[in-house]
Amino acid sequence: MNFFDVLGSYFSSLDPMAFLQALPGTVAQGAIWGIMALGVFITYKLLNFADLTVDGSFATGGAVTAMMLMAGCPIWVAMIVAVIAGLLSGFITGILHTLLGIPDILAGILSQIALYSINLNIMGQANRVISFNKYTLVISLRDVNMAILVGLAFAAVIIMAFYWYFGTEQGSAIRATGCNPNMSKAQGININVTKIIALSLSNGLVALSGSLMAQYQGFSDINMGRGAIVIGLAAVIIGQVLGEAILRKHFNFIAKLIFVVIGGIIYYVVIGIVLWLKMPTDDMKLFTAVIVAIFLAVPYLQKKSKNSFRKVAKQNAKNSTATEDGKNA
Repeated sequence: MNFFDVLGSYFSSLDPMAFLQALPGTVAQGAIWGIMALGVFITYKLLNFADLTVDGSFATGGAVTAMMLMAGCPIWVAMIVAVIAGLLSGFITGILHTLLGIPDILAGILSQIALYSINLNIMGQANRVISFNKYTLVISLRDVNMAILVGLAFAAVIIMAFYWYFGTEQGSAIRATGCNPNMSKAQGININVTKIIALSLSNGLVALSGSLMAQYQGFSDINMGRGAIVIGLAAVIIGQVLGEAILRKHFNFIAKLIFVVIGGIIYYVVIGIVLWLKMPTDDMKLFTAVIVAIFLAVPYLQKKSKNSFRKVAKQNAKNSTATEDGKNA
């Protein structure tokens, strides 16, 4: 059997209907991770802070939700407590960075490592099952279409709340801190406070996403947040690249928030395509890194292309030729 026969046999084994049937579940997961990506957006884009706490706070949201449900608490109470736990996680990272002078990446790593043990202590074991057959959940695999609507509804409310909040004096101070910390400090902004607030909000939102994911998949696991920062960054970058390509000059703040969620959905659709193509699941982290690297490189390559000396020289030569032709005419 030659290469083309093998290739033909491979493509004939792919079932488009299988991909379409799995697509709603992929979109639902993308919407939930899009909410997490909104949290990453606050630190990565607004604050210019590389926060690795999210790998731990995502699992914290799921762990707290599972244990609160098992203790007999209503789901909304469990979710609120999960968000509070995420807020505290971000607060600790902020304290480590601002008051103790630990660099941002190291502060996030320390919190992430600490949260692993904390999450284990919360659950008492590596995972906990919260089946929709036993508990009343906000979102679950039982109704994937409803899960999509719930995920998008949560995302819409959060986007509107952020659009309002980051237009307030405090929200503007956070954005100013990320743009130029020295100038913000000179203008009387307490940048340590704004960093702590932003980190708390970010991880509170990540914990909410973790809570929703635990409900959706039916269990909370100690490793459910592993690689969350990569997925969040992928969603943010994919959303930014697409938003700038589609809206260009009209790519304002609320559009950025919307496209972050869209980026999360697109990321998971791409992952769904990779799985549908029967790529080895052991290489999924490799595929994730490649996808993120590609989308991270696109803005840089576009900017480099626009500022290329060769391109400028060609444009100047073209303009010079046009001028000479006009004079000769």
